[in-house]
Amino acid sequence: MIRIIPRLAAAAAALLVCGLAYGQHIDPDILKAQAGTYLVAPEDGGAGCRMTLETGTAIGGYSLSGQDSCAKPLPALAESYAWNFDGNGGVVLIDALRKVLARFVENEGSPIKTEDRVPLLLIAAPDGVDRLPTFSSLAGTWTMQRPDGEKLCGVTLDGHVNADGNAPLSLSGDCAANVARLKFTVWHIEGFGLTLMGGDGSSLGFDMRADGNFDKTKDEGGKPLSLVRH
Repeated sequence: MIRIIPRLAAAAAALLVCGLAYGQHIDPDILKAQAGTYLVAPEDGGAGCRMTLETGTAIGGYSLSGQDSCAKPLPALAESYAWNFDGNGGVVLIDALRKVLARFVENEGSPIKTEDRVPLLLIAAPDGVDRLPTFSSLAGTWTMQRPDGEKLCGVTLDGHVNADGNAPLSLSGDCAANVARLKFTVWHIEGFGLTLMGGDGSSLGFDMRADGNFDKTKDEGGKPLSLVRH
């Protein structure tokens, strides 16, 4: 599963310790760590847009680009003029008058997102992808396989989410022994990361790629493995 590097927490700590406010100096390493191109998209799977958080200074914070791409999917964000750290581990987008258009709050182990009724996420995304996957969009039959095409197991993802925020899954009866022993029963989606989980604490994380299929996250180690939709 995609895991968020705690760089925002480091930025917040630096701001609080040094007593900095918007527009004042921030450690260049912290600034470079946060800068980059991100997808801003609704958590419910609606279309989003890409913005690049830059390191150059601007009124109220730091420069950004790409906001014009938000004109259709997220028109309010097309007015974004600059970005900044908010001093609490998050990021804000502001307009030319320094009005906050979006405040992305840090959530431990999860992508930063707004606290709106339908949250917006600020997240690194595969090239060409303009929206977040959802339980309903990923529901269906998948094959767990090696890069050479060797099939290890069939996986059926159910799209009905339970009270714990997970959804059921079922494995085919012909799974390889090393997969069957993990006894996966539920799955979870967080940003572009998908995790299969078993009742005994076993889990296996995957990261979405540009074609909509998933590769086992590098943090898992071991041999490469993919989830490919039928």
